[in-house]
Amino acid sequence: MPPSGLAILIGAGPATGAGIARILGHPQHGNLAVALLARRPEALDELVGNLRSQVPNGVFEAFPTDTSPERLRKAFAEIKSHQSFSGLKLTTSIFSVKNSAKKPFMQENFEAFMDPLESYVGGAMVFSQESIKRFFEDHGEKTLAEGSEKKGTLIFTGTLGALRCNSEFASYGASRASVRQLAQALAREMSPKGIHVAHTIANGRITDADNEDTRTGKHMTADAVGKTYLWLSQQEPCLWTHELDLRPAQEKF
Repeated sequence: MPPSGLAILIGAGPATGAGIARILGHPQHGNLAVALLARRPEALDELVGNLRSQVPNGVFEAFPTDTSPERLRKAFAEIKSHQSFSGLKLTTSIFSVKNSAKKPFMQENFEAFMDPLESYVGGAMVFSQESIKRFFEDHGEKTLAEGSEKKGTLIFTGTLGALRCNSEFASYGASRASVRQLAQALAREMSPKGIHVAHTIANGRITDADNEDTRTGKHMTADAVGKTYLWLSQQEPCLWTHELDLRPAQEKF
């Protein structure tokens, strides 16, 4: 069965990214071709190889890139022209990039503080623009009120740091909260145009395993996150979830 559409995932790692891609790309689940973006080519190629062995009929392709504007735009152009995705329309785009920064505030310097605001927040901005541009190119620019159907879903994977910030995490909190606000602004602007924007709060460890910790609710499984993202991508305009809190049963909150 050929893929029914295209998904783009940036921040494709061996745990969360693997689970999301596996579910989206599995013919019995999302049945989407998946473009995987990450910084390290070797690790990305290994991930794609593993996914292809786990999902023999799935379509997974690697596009090494960081979050700089030039490289992100180049990756989107390469995705558009890639033969594996010929004729497929973008339906799901996921920004799942990790970032972390901890330092006593009075030891902070301007350049280090601003770095994640440029690489993480700036990357989210460019990724969003390129995804939305592709949604419009593939599905047209009519609004829902004008009779358009849903164009696609844009999902941001956030953390608890987007809601509240601990001591010595000022830069981290500023960047995470900024992407959450970006998601809110885009949801308000793009929803009437047929683009569903969602922001998730992943609170707890995500592992690509089925073991005692996941079965007892100590950790989340990557596949469970993937199934949740697939559910978000399949929501119709009559009900769109904007923000979703994800946690295993034993996680304190």
